[in-house]
Amino acid sequence: MTMEIALEEQIVEKLKQNQWRITTAESCSGGLVAGTLVNVAGVSDVFAEGYITYSNEAKHRLLGVDERLLETYGAVSTQVAQQMAEGACKAASSETAIAVTGIAGPGGGTEDKPVGLVYIGCHVPGKTKVSENHFTGSRREIREQTVKAALLQMLELL
Repeated sequence: MTMEIALEEQIVEKLKQNQWRITTAESCSGGLVAGTLVNVAGVSDVFAEGYITYSNEAKHRLLGVDERLLETYGAVSTQVAQQMAEGACKAASSETAIAVTGIAGPGGGTEDKPVGLVYIGCHVPGKTKVSENHFTGSRREIREQTVKAALLQMLELL
């Protein structure tokens, strides 16, 4: 009988192998990515810090997201997710980062940016990947889907 190893456990193991540290920068997930990572015993060897940057001001102040990008594209955008991931690495002096920004609902969506739209940015040395995701369900379900997709994306990059 084979046991499936959780995504977060696989990530922590790969980080340890590379001797890299990870940082999280979260908006709509509100710390759920960091909370999932810290479920893993021994994560303290690789987890640098986590940022919950719900407001645009926090994204700018803590992660260095360009205010003009926030004004032009909005917080829920490819450009902001990329800067959040790269800025989190810089702020925490870590090699890798997971960043998420989106609309978990049930309100706040628009025709252009509906509830469930989430951008996930993952950074590893030399590469940042941003994906656009469209999740459905309740606020909780969208947040949980965001965490799973973010961990999967990071694992693929590692």
